[in-house]
Amino acid sequence: MKVFEINGTTLSLVLFTDVTNSKELLDAMQAGTLEPEVAFLNASLIPDVFPILAAAHKTLIAKSRESLTTRTLHSELVYNYSGSKHITESLKRCGISDSSTYVLAARFNASLDEMKAIEKLINGKEIDMEELHARANEAQIQKHYKISGPEMGISSLADAITCRIASRDAL
Repeated sequence: MKVFEINGTTLSLVLFTDVTNSKELLDAMQAGTLEPEVAFLNASLIPDVFPILAAAHKTLIAKSRESLTTRTLHSELVYNYSGSKHITESLKRCGISDSSTYVLAARFNASLDEMKAIEKLINGKEIDMEELHARANEAQIQKHYKISGPEMGISSLADAITCRIASRDAL
């Protein structure tokens, strides 16, 4: 688990592999019965923590302006990470699916007890956040974010994603 501070708010991240209960987690999340509330992201689309932090910052700004696009703070994080303006598509693509086995769990202002509860919710093996880069599906990321070969020649995958997250509302 890693904890990051963003403008006075914390974001706790835990990375899991070999997850076997994605369907149950997705069902609970969609029904609004997930306790504690948490964002589950498709970790294969995450090459680095930095774009997640950019999406989290954008989420916290929307919350402070009382202008969330989605119903919850945590679904807003998944939506902002996607880089797309289509909510349903964003949540499907960047959130978990029935068959997800590689999952990043994220929670704002989590207590230690809440993080332990989240770890118990997930039937999988917790791994170090340093694994993100090695396990990222670069082809899928490039396709999803429409990152071209020439762009990859002058930028990293994480930077390309972060640019798209930051500029989505301006386009």
